Parts: sequence; C-alpha cells; structure tokens
Amino acid sequence: MRAHKHILLKDQMSGTANTSATPQSAKMKKDESFLGKLGGTLIRKKKSKEVSDLHEEGRNAINAPMLPTGTDIHPEDTLMEENAERIMLDPTSRENLKFKDLLKVLIDWINSELEEDRIIVKDLEEDCYDGQVLQKLFEELSGRKLNVAEVTQSEIGQKQKLQTVLEAVNELLRPHGWTIEWSVDSIHSKNLVAIVYLLVALAMHFQAPIRLPEHVSVQVVVIKKREGILQTALVTKELTTLYLTDRHTFSRDAFDTLLDHAPDKLNVVKTSLITFVNKHLNKLNLEVTELESQFADGVYLILLMGLLEDYFVPLYNFFLTPESFEQKVHNVAFAFELMQDGGLKKPKARPEDVVNLNLKSTLRVLYNLFTNYKNSD
Repeated sequence: MRAHKHILLKDQMSGTANTSATPQSAKMKKDESFLGKLGGTLIRKKKSKEVSDLHEEGRNAINAPMLPTGTDIHPEDTLMEENAERIMLDPTSRENLKFKDLLKVLIDWINSELEEDRIIVKDLEEDCYDGQVLQKLFEELSGRKLNVAEVTQSEIGQKQKLQTVLEAVNELLRPHGWTIEWSVDSIHSKNLVAIVYLLVALAMHFQAPIRLPEHVSVQVVVIKKREGILQTALVTKELTTLYLTDRHTFSRDAFDTLLDHAPDKLNVVKTSLITFVNKHLNKLNLEVTELESQFADGVYLILLMGLLEDYFVPLYNFFLTPESFEQKVHNVAFAFELMQDGGLKKPKARPEDVVNLNLKSTLRVLYNLFTNYKNSD
C-alpha cells in the first residue's frame, strides 16, 4: 500500500514538474522548428546553387572542346539566343606585329586629324565605340557637319549617334564598291575588327597621308548557338590587301613603281640623293655612301634638318649614339617633327620603317627633302 502511494505520489510530482516545464519546452520546440526550417531552406538554396553550377559546368564542358585555345567563354555567350552569332578577335591575333603596326598607324592618323579638337585616341576599342571620335573624324575628312548631339552618355544616345555617323559613311563609301563590314551593334560592342575595317576604308577613301601595312590579316572567333550548344569557328579576315593598295594610288607612289618596274633606274635616283645630302653633311665632315643604313638611326636626318634650316639641334633632344630600336625610332620621329616645323608635310613613311632599313621609306623621306631644299646652299 505504501509502495502504491509512493508510486502515485511520484507520478503526481512528475506530472507537476512536466506541467511547469511545458511553456519552456514548447518555446524550445518552436525555436528548433524555426531553425530546422531555416536550415532546410539554406540547404535547399545551397543544393539549388550546386545544381546550377553543375549545369553551367556541364555547358562549359560541352562547349570548351570546340573553342580555340586561349578563348574564354563569357557569361553572355552561354545566354545567347538560339541561332544568335557573336564575333570576337582571336587572342593570338592581338599579338600579331603587323596588326599592332596597323593599329598604331590608325591611332596616329586619327590623332593627327583631330589635333585641333584636342582629341587624343589611345585605344580604338574604348575610344571609338560611342561614336564621338568617329563623328569628329568623318566631319574633319568630309567637311560635312552631322546633325548629332555633341555628348551622349546613354547607350541609346550613343547608338543613335553611331547610326547617323554610319549612315553618312555608308552612303559615301557604298557607291565606290566598299563592302560594309561594320554595323552599329558591332562598333558599339567594341568589335575591334569592325572598327579597323571602318577606319581603313575611311583612310583609303580620303587618301590619308599614311602608309598602311600591306597584307594584314587576323583570325576572328565566330560563336554561334545551335540547339543550345555553342559552335565556334576560326575565320580569317583580311584588313589590308595588295588589291586595296592597288585601287588607291596614295598607297603606291613613284617609288613603288620604280622598284617594281624600273630597278635599273634606282641607282640613278640614289646617286642624286646621295649627292644632295653630302652637299650639306660635308659641312660637318660627314659623308653618306649607303642611304638605307646610314639614315636608319635618325642621327644624320636630324643633323641634315639642322643644316637645311640653318640651326643647331641641341644634343639633349636626341640620342647621338642610339643603341636600341626604341632610341632609333625616337630619333627618326624627332627628325619628322623638325621637318613639319620647317613647313613640310608629315612624311608618309613611318619611323619604324626607316629604322628597319626599308629602302622605299628612306627614299620617300629624302626625296621630300630634296624637292624642298634642292636649291639650298
């Protein structure tokens, strides 16, 4: 009986304890339930992200074997619409020396044309995509004022300006047989190949006083989306060709004809130029016997300009004994500046061509001096 009462008492005490703990236990269970749900949500989100990453990895794994080496898949590529196409310059072509030369020639030309507007172009992709530079360049070359806003920050405004500029360009070039290799979207998306095509066409149509490197080709990566899979191909694009330089006489002049068709007369021309330069350089006890090599470092060109214009060129302005390619280019470029200061037009030759012992380039520079100073004492 006592044992039974003891059990009942124990049960009552236990029940009392359980009753007093019920609110706290319920709160704990509620908290645990909330944390459980939160944890479950986080786990589901994590798994969802893992699945998304896995899908992305799978897409890249499928597409990657078809991409040329060094080509990166951009997020916008995988989100391309079905049958859409995207073109970009192959990374290896960016390192092509002739392509780099072409870019430099075009940049220098633009800066020369827009000098009065105080516009300085350093990068064709970044400086041409919004239409501002292209507008100013076209207006300068054509003498025609375009009805566009001067400054446009929005993408819509930039594309509207590009549309106006390119319509004017295409209207001018298309009747002369030019293939239109550019568009508003390609220019605005900073497609370097399209920008270069446009600038080369403008330079050649307006007979710019520059020497474009011949036979410049690049490879572009063409990305297409077919049945959800990216397909890529390498396509060669010719930016400058002999056909183009033959069509436009500014790229081929009397010296091209002389070297191609009358090499026997070349020595006569060289002898005349050597006689001319020695007439002046002899005053400094200097003598030239080889035109290509002795003018390649720019020193004789600088000294010759000083003699022709009757002034002394400070030695700190140039390298008297240049050793590196860069120092020689600096000297020749400085000589070109002296020529322009003397009222001569900017030489068609490039400093790099003279330094590289390009005979035609050296002959052009010296012949330009000869025609302007042949009667000087």
